[in-house]
Amino acid sequence: MQRSTRRSFLKTSSMLGSGLVLAGTQASRPVWGANERLRIGVIGLNGRGKNHIDGWLGQSNVELAWLVDPDQKVLDKTLKLVADKTNGSHHPQGVRDVRRALEDKNLDAISVATPNHWHSLITIWGAQAGKHVYVEKPMSHDVVEGRICVEAQKKYGVVIQHGTQSRSNAKIAGLHAAIHAGKFGKLKIAYGYCCKPRGSIGDKPTGSPPSELDWNLWRGPAQLEDFHGNYVHYNWHWFWKTGNGDMNNQGTHQLDIARWAIDPDQTHPTRVMALGGRFQWNDQGETPNTMFAVAEYPNGQQVFFNVRNVDYDGYQRQVTNEYYFEDGGYISDNRYFAKGSKNGEPLQISDGPVTPGGNWAAFVAACRANDPSMANGNVVDAHYASVLGHLMNNSYRLGEDLPFNSQAGRFGDNAEAVEHFGRLHAIMSRGVGIPAEGNHYTVGPWLTFNPDAEQHTGPNAEAANRLLKDSNRKGFEVPTIKTV
Repeated sequence: MQRSTRRSFLKTSSMLGSGLVLAGTQASRPVWGANERLRIGVIGLNGRGKNHIDGWLGQSNVELAWLVDPDQKVLDKTLKLVADKTNGSHHPQGVRDVRRALEDKNLDAISVATPNHWHSLITIWGAQAGKHVYVEKPMSHDVVEGRICVEAQKKYGVVIQHGTQSRSNAKIAGLHAAIHAGKFGKLKIAYGYCCKPRGSIGDKPTGSPPSELDWNLWRGPAQLEDFHGNYVHYNWHWFWKTGNGDMNNQGTHQLDIARWAIDPDQTHPTRVMALGGRFQWNDQGETPNTMFAVAEYPNGQQVFFNVRNVDYDGYQRQVTNEYYFEDGGYISDNRYFAKGSKNGEPLQISDGPVTPGGNWAAFVAACRANDPSMANGNVVDAHYASVLGHLMNNSYRLGEDLPFNSQAGRFGDNAEAVEHFGRLHAIMSRGVGIPAEGNHYTVGPWLTFNPDAEQHTGPNAEAANRLLKDSNRKGFEVPTIKTV
């Protein structure tokens, strides 16, 4: 069989109806030679921001031109770190406001590692300024702003690459190509797990932000008033106005892999539901530490997702994906189990089409070629993956309290969903030791969704549609499709 190139693969995907439109426009930057220096600014310098810095420093002929963070102590510390790491060969400018960096006409690209509520707005601002964008997952904090990112890419023609590193994994790409080709039969369920132990964040009082933090810039588009110490510099993940819980934190990676396995002509699900809770911790956080969610696509394929963060003696860490097929076979732990098989067989899969070199090198190559289709995890895939998690979260957010038992789910005749939620409940009740008395599940409704209009329909549509777009603070408004 002739091995396809990534570019021909992407063209084929677009013809299948995936909505993949990634093209340059008059606003695009010129195509560069391989030896031209790429000047990048890193936005957000804690956590993943440090990984971004190391990633770009590891690429040939890439210059760290700007470092941006609203916390002056973090900014100063990182400027010194870069100077030490590079023996002074890099001299980035340091600022607190990303708009200063975007005014630099010689800046080629930005790398976004801020809290989630900033991801889309900076991506859009970057595209409007003609900068290529590498943006951490999830690309969006809500459904609507993700669509604006897609429209910004179409209009300005820049490269936008999502921080889902698995998109650069040729083995995963090859597995999904084999699944799409029917090697294992028809895929029924793509299953993602985000089961990694975390702990309580406690409670921190509201008060004045530290003097080194520009609270106005840190908040940006998020409608926040009072400061408390759990926002900075990591626990913002567990608040709805700034984060998306582990479903669209670590979980975005496994959600993206699961959706990648669904038939290529599918975009968004048409029905979703989720249930779970924030068990045992009794802290300030809002997002669930335990979830089970189901999404159904127009062709009948499904994505299941499992979040499980509460640690206990015997905890099984699972940050992985599984695949279930209509004939009863399944793939788990890189082995294919035919129906009835107990041991399975190791997967024998050819590499699939990706831009080589890993996620950092792929972005650099796409920027040099001024070719958005070369991005491993382009803006369209980023949007579909992020929306999948947002819809699951939104079902949970509209949920009601029901008794803590294995019958809490509203799965109808979906026997697989009943089975897999039953496994999760057994862990929480017998493993974690959560008693039925005094506890409950928050059980979300089934939400119907129109993939083309990106709007909810049917029961609960009014409440669900309100969750599709966050309100924004004055001066930090996300543009509309018409104004982007």
